[in-house]
Amino acid sequence: MAFHIMTILQNEGFTAWLAGGCVRDGLLGRKAKDLDIATNAGPEHVEKLFEKTVNVGKQFGVIRVVSDKGDIEVATFRNDGPYQDGRRPDFVTYSSPEEDAQRRDFTVNALFFDPTSGEIHDFVGGIPDLKKKILRTVGDPAKRFEEDHLRILRAVRFVGQLGFKLEPKTWAAVVQLREKLKTVSP
Repeated sequence: MAFHIMTILQNEGFTAWLAGGCVRDGLLGRKAKDLDIATNAGPEHVEKLFEKTVNVGKQFGVIRVVSDKGDIEVATFRNDGPYQDGRRPDFVTYSSPEEDAQRRDFTVNALFFDPTSGEIHDFVGGIPDLKKKILRTVGDPAKRFEEDHLRILRAVRFVGQLGFKLEPKTWAAVVQLREKLKTVSP
C-alpha cells in the first residue's frame, strides 16, 4: 500500500519517501508497526490524487490515505512554528526534507528511505546513533522537550522498547523537565 502511494506521488513529479520510525525499525531488523510517507506534495495534492482520504491534521500537512489494505499517513515536509501549548506547533510552513529532519524528535526517528533509489537519507546523524544504540534528540534536548512534552515520555518508551541508552544531555533534559509530563493527556 505505502509503495503504491509513493509510486503515484512520484509519477506526479513529487518526492515521496518512507519516514521516521518505520525506517528506524527496518534498519534495526524490526517489523514496523506503521508506515509513514513524507513528501513535498501539499495536502491538497494528496487529497486530489487518492480516492479516499481523511483529514487527520491538514493544518499540519498530514492526510491519511485510506484503502481496504490499510491506512497510511502522508505528511508534507515541513518546519514547525512556535509551540504554545506544549504539544503542537501553532502553525507549520512547508519545507525541504533536510529542514523536516531538523524538527523531528530523535535522530533515529529523523531518517528517510527512498524505495526507488534504495537510499537512506540521514540529515541529523541517526544512523551512527542507531549503530551505537543511543537515543539523542535532534538539536537541543531541552528545546525539543519544551516544544512537545510528550517527547519526554517517548524518550523513555523508546529506550525501553529498543534497548537503547539515552545520550547524557538528553537524559539530563528528561530529568530537568519531567514535571512537564503533567501537562500530557493520560
